[in-house]
Amino acid sequence: MPRFRYPALKDKLVEFAEVNNIPGGYRDSGEFEILKMNWELYKKVAEADAVPGAPPTKGRAGQQAAIITTESPATGYSI
Repeated sequence: MPRFRYPALKDKLVEFAEVNNIPGGYRDSGEFEILKMNWELYKKVAEADAVPGAPPTKGRAGQQAAIITTESPATGYSI
């Protein structure tokens, strides 16, 4: 949706939040506030302990081999 339509949508979102009992209701955040929230979340996730049994984040079996056996710039990174 084009950004110039956002102001017209606000009233509908406020109503939607009220009708559906959204915790905190409608919230309006600025660009830098959102960037700060994202940065804090990334930091929290990066510092969190690993979850035993979680799938690897470096790809599945077979995907890694495709990187290692090609001319990909990713071959310089250890897996």
